[in-house]
Amino acid sequence: MARKISRFISERESELPGAMIVKLLKIAEESKDIISLGPGEPDFVPDKSITDFAAQKLKEGFTHYSPAQGRLDLREALAKKLKKENKIDVEPNQIAVTCGSQEAIFLALACLVDPGESVLVPDPGFLAYRPCVELLNGSGESIELREEDGFQITGEAIRKTITNRNRTKVLIINSPGNPTGAVFGRRILEEIADVAIEYDLTVLSDEAYEKFVYKGRHVSFASLSGMDERTLSFHSFSKSYGMPGFRVGYVSGPRELIEAITKIHPYTTLCSPTVSQEAALAALNGPQKWVDRIVGDYDRRKKFIVKRLNEIRGFHCFEPDGAFYAFPRIDFKLSGKKMTSLQFCEWLLKEAKVACVPGNEFGKFGEGFVRFSYATAFDKIEEAMKRVEKAVKKLKV
Repeated sequence: MARKISRFISERESELPGAMIVKLLKIAEESKDIISLGPGEPDFVPDKSITDFAAQKLKEGFTHYSPAQGRLDLREALAKKLKKENKIDVEPNQIAVTCGSQEAIFLALACLVDPGESVLVPDPGFLAYRPCVELLNGSGESIELREEDGFQITGEAIRKTITNRNRTKVLIINSPGNPTGAVFGRRILEEIADVAIEYDLTVLSDEAYEKFVYKGRHVSFASLSGMDERTLSFHSFSKSYGMPGFRVGYVSGPRELIEAITKIHPYTTLCSPTVSQEAALAALNGPQKWVDRIVGDYDRRKKFIVKRLNEIRGFHCFEPDGAFYAFPRIDFKLSGKKMTSLQFCEWLLKEAKVACVPGNEFGKFGEGFVRFSYATAFDKIEEAMKRVEKAVKKLKV
């Protein structure tokens, strides 16, 4: 008799939602005709100075473990970068290097959240936040981000979400935002800071898209007066330098919290790949103008896709100031019934052979929206929009 493995799988795993984005992208990858505007991954590769340096370090034998907190030379360079670009003044011992910023967020939550405690998460927001909280037996509480507010987090929305201040310890913010592309300016961040002080919250500031700001300048939450003592800031080389496969990110903040994260790190991945840390060092110390050119090109793509979507009946697209996503509201009917985000994405994949991500993947308040990534070649975006426009003529609005 065959052993039934499923009965041994934990309830924790069974209760996690299956990410529809993974299923849709798998279908997209298996078909040559599909244009995928789904992945949240930049389409450019690192500058040659980075890959050449990494290749040389491999030849020199940089294939061993590094300290769990990350290589000291990299943390020293990161401290300089944070001070110069983010106005965050930290010492190297206040930085931990991880396998991407997503691992850093999970480690931080593991340090801060006890079973039954609440974490405030943006909704719609990055799809990993809530599952990370729930894996730790915490509760993710949705802060509604409304289109009419430009998908900004407001102090009122945060206060409305807190139902038990004694069990609510952590607030996650993400600017520039995924999936909305919203960028929080100083005024909004100061409003968030007031609430953080009022409720004594630790703030996790996810700034993975910090380089992709098309209007104004990126402002780090920890740079605000008094916020450095209650903020963990998360940054990544994946988006900024086209290095997602290198798996290197970092977190900075109060020394005691960084020590706690470093204590847990050996029990997960131990360290970011050593050669990846060398590549990150090369990225920081090397030329930067190529990144500016990439961001300029992404701005061009953004303006095009937003314009095209707003020209197609049934779409209403907010113009984002950052990241590399368009997040339009949809209004389509099939067989007389309003289509859900998932139904529309599945229909579009079949009818137009264009892949996008349903908004409900990013939280309950994402229903009624879909996410298109413009981190792909301009000609593919052009063709995708032609296909979308032709296909949706079959639908009623």
